[in-house]
Amino acid sequence: MTVLEQEPAAPMTDPTAESGPPAEPVVRPAPHRWVWYAFGGSLPERHRGWVLHDTTTATWWLRHIARMLVQLAVPIALIMMFLPASWGLRAACAGGGLALALFYSLAYMPESTENRVVKAGYPAGTATAHRERAGLVRQRQETERRRAAAAKRAARYRDRMGR
Repeated sequence: MTVLEQEPAAPMTDPTAESGPPAEPVVRPAPHRWVWYAFGGSLPERHRGWVLHDTTTATWWLRHIARMLVQLAVPIALIMMFLPASWGLRAACAGGGLALALFYSLAYMPESTENRVVKAGYPAGTATAHRERAGLVRQRQETERRRAAAAKRAARYRDRMGR
């Protein structure tokens, strides 16, 4: 079969079109459940929509860092309390551990957020797809805003030139 004889490809779907079931309610977990969630535990079914929101909102990366800092609070506190050394050395060890943990946490941020979404019962890749879709929507809105601003400047220029 030659290239000309091939069947046309299926039309691309609009990436901003909503697919799948309707959005689930966002039910924020209680503080003790959030701490459990921050340490990697799974939440009850009613918090499923919140987990997706938590991993796909515009501040998802800040939320990831906050969860990482909560996880590190225990080992850093143990180092600061029980390490038999001076306070300077304790602080240096805690700071080094924090820097290393931050490096690895940021390096694997998309994978670990996807793992949270999978634990909540969504298929793998859902959070990334939502973030990409939201990025496309923001990009289109920014493009429209810039086009409108350019048209406004062009109209002002035409008015000044008397055309």
